[in-house]
Amino acid sequence: EVAAAIDAKKTTLADADLDRRLMTEKIDVTLPSSPQADGYVHPISQTIDEIIAIFGEMGFTVAEGPDIEDDWHNFTALNIPPDHPARQEHDTFYLPGEHGERKVLRTHTSPVQIRSMMDQGAPIRIIAPGRVYRADYDQTHTPMFHQVEGLAIDRDISMANLKWVLEQFFTAFFGTEVKTRFRASHFPFTEPSAEVDIQCSWEGGTVKVGEGDDWLEVLGSGMVHPHVLRSAGIDPDEWQGFAFGIGIDRLAMLKYGIPDLRAFFDSDLRWLRHYGFSALEVPTLHGGV
Repeated sequence: EVAAAIDAKKTTLADADLDRRLMTEKIDVTLPSSPQADGYVHPISQTIDEIIAIFGEMGFTVAEGPDIEDDWHNFTALNIPPDHPARQEHDTFYLPGEHGERKVLRTHTSPVQIRSMMDQGAPIRIIAPGRVYRADYDQTHTPMFHQVEGLAIDRDISMANLKWVLEQFFTAFFGTEVKTRFRASHFPFTEPSAEVDIQCSWEGGTVKVGEGDDWLEVLGSGMVHPHVLRSAGIDPDEWQGFAFGIGIDRLAMLKYGIPDLRAFFDSDLRWLRHYGFSALEVPTLHGGV
């Protein structure tokens, strides 16, 4: 009975307080709403748009593919042998598959090249931006990151075309003339293969692209291996072309002075307000990237 009396008194007091507030308080609906913070475009999204704008001017279209791939598209069709380190459990995220076939979170966007060649044939000119997954985590590596790969197949494409395309891209992306250096390397899916460095300086602990006497490795590239062309149903005796792959996150870090790759994925609004972009800043070669 005491508890019931207390509850009844609480209800009476609450009702009386509500009546008092309704009598004394009012809302002016003619006042403007409280200012809201603008949303921001993530630096990765902005960088992808910049890349698409630049390569779009050179005649490349955007191709996409699934994040979860099968072993054939992700490895075998790209001439990657069964004992290659990239196919080991400690480097790659595998998923259960059907009928004993394992699925894999794609380790690069190269499977998009295979799927595009099989669908479109040759000639072809595409870029494939997207998320990729590898078992790394430190200041310059995360388990999920972003990559863009380029592919151009025609009858008379050479390494000279590859060099020109990359130099034009770096100059447009960084807004200054950037010298490149090609070093012989090895990738299973290209032959010949080359690592590409760009001119930079390391003064004051920060990287400045397009000046100085130092070099920074930024991508791998080469002429598409005949085995890869055959896997995609293209005759290597008639067609040839180049391919390259660049880390989108690292490009954004270089251009916008972002020191730690992991911060891209921390969902820190303070960080995004500092490094983010207005939704109206649509990158174009004419308006600026």
